Amino acid sequence: MTTSTNERSRSDVGADGRVPEELVAAYREHGFVRVRGVLEPDQVERFRAGAEAFLEAHRAESLEKQGVFSQLVNVWQRDRTLRELTFDPRVGRIAEQLAGFPLRLWHDQMLVKEPHNNAATEFHQDRPYWPHAGDRLPLSAWIALVDVPPERGCMTFLPGTQHRTGLRPQDLHREEDLFEMDPSLRWIPRVTVPLRAGDCTFHSGYTGHMALPNRTGQARLAHVTIYMDEATAYSGTGHIVTDPLGLAAGDRLDGDTFPRPWA
Repeated sequence: MTTSTNERSRSDVGADGRVPEELVAAYREHGFVRVRGVLEPDQVERFRAGAEAFLEAHRAESLEKQGVFSQLVNVWQRDRTLRELTFDPRVGRIAEQLAGFPLRLWHDQMLVKEPHNNAATEFHQDRPYWPHAGDRLPLSAWIALVDVPPERGCMTFLPGTQHRTGLRPQDLHREEDLFEMDPSLRWIPRVTVPLRAGDCTFHSGYTGHMALPNRTGQARLAHVTIYMDEATAYSGTGHIVTDPLGLAAGDRLDGDTFPRPWA
């Protein structure tokens, strides 16, 4: 089935770089929202080519880390083209509009599901993995660089679960892990959100979500920019981003490592 140019050019982002208030309300109620057409078609092409080149150059690193997906962290520090995507002011301003308070970059990551990867990324929350303290709800912008229908590994969300805090990190490989911790979450209606290339989902760091397997012959390429409350402090626990920084518990996560380039 061929997609018309008009369908691909639809965007929820206004000329002022903001999204409609009904999308803001939906995000705050459900803990996630789809925003269509965050990237222009020419941007999609350029950033996809940049992501493919970066992945090829770091293939050994991605294979070393691959489980249910390949995860390459803080690509903005290593690639000029992907830095432009991570620092895209439109994405950052939408994130602040949805959050309702100033944000900083926590980190970015490229998430790749290789063709015919039949493994799901099981239900989990993001925030329990992060060494954050004193923060309000963080959120992630999950930007599709290729079309991501369900069969290519789009995400499924548990609406309203952004208010369920206090859980330990979940095992991405265990289908039952999140639901064993909180059995009530099993019965929440699930929402699967396919994306066109250039579309984006924003979701809270506490919103339960999973990603379906990639059963297609094309790699699923997603670029994720993760934002945190600008007042976030370091909790003192280990994490790949903060381990090399020599931080003490209570230090603010700010400065050049955690910038606000859209401000």
